[in-house]
Amino acid sequence: MLYAIISEDVQNSLPKRQTARPAHLTRLEQLMTQGRLIVAGPHPALDTEDPGEAGFSGSLIIAEFASLEAAQEWANADPYVQAGVYRKVTVKPFKKVYP
Repeated sequence: MLYAIISEDVQNSLPKRQTARPAHLTRLEQLMTQGRLIVAGPHPALDTEDPGEAGFSGSLIIAEFASLEAAQEWANADPYVQAGVYRKVTVKPFKKVYP
């Protein structure tokens, strides 16, 4: 089943994001290689694709996992969680309708 991992950043998270980003991307690439990643990306803190020093307010990942527990376990092990980038992470089942 698909699960949405919705994360909200702490204030001034950009330096922490930059440090943990390579490890974070490696985990996403593993999901992609396995054919389980639907979409992943950050939420810019400003209404622009490149928010510069304003950074990001959170992230969204939609991927396939065997269960809600497996998705939560994967989310808990994210390098951004370990680095203190996120203040809150919510994992929910997701039903893709379109496209």
